[in-house]
Amino acid sequence: MEDTTMEEGETNKDIEVAPALMAVHPAQESVAVAVGSELRVFDLHGGSAVSLVDDSCGPSHKDSIRAIRYGAKGKLFVSAGDDKLVKIWSTESWRCICTVSSEKRVSAVALSNDGLYVCFADKFGVVWVVDLDGFDGNEALVSKKAAPMLSHYCSIITSLEFSPDGRFIVSADRDFKIRVTVFPKKPLDGVHEIQSFCLGHTEFVSCLSFVYTSDYPQGFLVSGSGDSTVRLWDISSGSLLDTCKVESKAGLLESRRGEECNSPVTNLCTIPDGTLIAVAIQSLQGILLLSCDLSARTLSIAKVVSIKGEAFIPTSLSTSSSGLLWMVAGVSNLRGCDHPSLARVRVISGFRESSVCSPEHEPTVLEDNETPGGDKLLEKLQGSLLVEEKVFLAAAEAVKIAMSNLLVKKQYSSEKRDLRKRNRNDRKIKQ
Repeated sequence: MEDTTMEEGETNKDIEVAPALMAVHPAQESVAVAVGSELRVFDLHGGSAVSLVDDSCGPSHKDSIRAIRYGAKGKLFVSAGDDKLVKIWSTESWRCICTVSSEKRVSAVALSNDGLYVCFADKFGVVWVVDLDGFDGNEALVSKKAAPMLSHYCSIITSLEFSPDGRFIVSADRDFKIRVTVFPKKPLDGVHEIQSFCLGHTEFVSCLSFVYTSDYPQGFLVSGSGDSTVRLWDISSGSLLDTCKVESKAGLLESRRGEECNSPVTNLCTIPDGTLIAVAIQSLQGILLLSCDLSARTLSIAKVVSIKGEAFIPTSLSTSSSGLLWMVAGVSNLRGCDHPSLARVRVISGFRESSVCSPEHEPTVLEDNETPGGDKLLEKLQGSLLVEEKVFLAAAEAVKIAMSNLLVKKQYSSEKRDLRKRNRNDRKIKQ
């Protein structure tokens, strides 16, 4: 392949914006938003903001948080990011019970379905595991260290997911690969059995999720990518079942004005108790809903839900058993702005109806006063600042550039490769 010139991101290496992230408790007991190094949590049951307490004797987050996740049972919450810290929180007390230091910046996290293991991936392609044996919900965990579990060979891992039955851990990377690995009984000893590879994307894989029902408890994997597709997979064999090209369906082809690049899928999540998949696409002010026919193994467009009246391009999606879809748009470290870190939260309801396509059963974007938690929640998760529409448009553009710089692989001349090697400074943190 012919070498190309240095990418834009290299000339602005010190500018690293991070998208706002959102996670919702499985039973919707609380909602969390991460913006930069700040973690904001709101208790929906108590109707009040949460004050986080750190009992782990470790440092607080000092750099952008890149991954947040609730455990399947909702008892644990994990945050991790560019400061190479993985912090494990008890959601009963919102105390940090353990801080684990990573050797590299963390890009993705996942918790095993039984709540016994926390897995996290770094930007060098290694997946690590932390054993939570001894956690009783209250006491802090002492001297927990991570053990290497598997590797993608120097490729940034973008997403980690456990299968619904807990048998497999699925990892995706920027080199277009999805790896399905058998999760062993003793993961601290490493994993040694690869079930399959799901190959077919032509750009980085950005996000993963599972869609499953009582009739199909093992579920099927869905993946979003920089190639503007959402794909459906059978993970047991790695077979590609269906591909949905979402860019044209979302009406983004005309808006790109002849640009050669795709509109990447930035995030997706499955609506519980059904076969609907909410998809966030770069530049789309709203979400795209896909319907998955599990018996036919197909994906189809259900509806585009637009956010009207404001520039809202989601950077993260999350849902819970309540059936509400929570979304956040925002960014940290936005240069040239009075408010370098900002977030906007919106919620969509109406996914439990028999048909989301009929006019009387359309999903509804809730107004701020209809959002669970109301003004108190929005003030905690967003802050009390009123931000102009053009600032959110600038934030969306900054996220777009940052995502491209991080995940689109660059080509260098031999001279530039030698220079980069000489200037590398990969110091490991002693644990």
